[in-house]
Amino acid sequence: MKGTYIGDVVGSVYEFNNIKKEDFMPFLHESAFFTDDSVLTAAVGTGLYMIEELGMTDDDEIVELFAKLYRAYTLSFPGRGYGGHFLCWAQRENAPAYNSCGNGSAMRVSPVAWYAETLEECERLARLTALPTHNHPDGIAGAQATAGAIFLALHGGSKAEIKAYVEKYYALPKTYAEVQPDYDWESLCDGTVQPAVLAFLASDDFEDAIRKAIALGGDSDTIAAITGPIAEAYYGGVPEELWQQTLPYFGDSQDGEPLIDGIERIYALHEKRCGKK
Repeated sequence: MKGTYIGDVVGSVYEFNNIKKEDFMPFLHESAFFTDDSVLTAAVGTGLYMIEELGMTDDDEIVELFAKLYRAYTLSFPGRGYGGHFLCWAQRENAPAYNSCGNGSAMRVSPVAWYAETLEECERLARLTALPTHNHPDGIAGAQATAGAIFLALHGGSKAEIKAYVEKYYALPKTYAEVQPDYDWESLCDGTVQPAVLAFLASDDFEDAIRKAIALGGDSDTIAAITGPIAEAYYGGVPEELWQQTLPYFGDSQDGEPLIDGIERIYALHEKRCGKK
């Protein structure tokens, strides 16, 4: 989940100013900022914490909870690059899901992988996080493929196993090196999750994964926010120095605390439920 935040912040300055190289400097630009990717990831984390605390099991009630939290977090953190359809939905209290197949369902789902005890639970909860807005089959698939990849990485899966799992949802016929030169903007799940996974598969460590994600171009913050948590899980965390350098981008404690708390509580629940962090 820290990988989501780091990827989001690093990629924020390149979303509309793409860079097609991995050796960009500085890694964390002074003009960087957190976007809707981080805000809604925190909302998912808070929702999972509440599900655990309240002992919630009913799917419909859980979907309603996520919907309320998405709206509340969006209104609490305005101007963070929300998609137009999503923002219209968030501003209408009882608006139904709008059949989106955009990449928003994948960018926010990472806490599910840390919370879930089994892959089946991970897939179920990933679906429920998508349903308030992204109830199109492709929107659900994007959330499940991303969460499942993170879950496998977190529980010792190899890159080959992670690739095979993602291919249940998306064909990955090309390598990162084949895709990167000509990759362009894409806001749909299938066109975002696939290259994000390829960036991870081609990486040597966490920072390398983020650099490769950014070097794809396109929706840079979201691609990196998907690659980041897979790499975090696979490589055993994020570099502490890099995390400490990222925290100031979330502002003072009053501004950033709900976002940091939204994921920190899930790390603690992961340790409690799964026996490791």
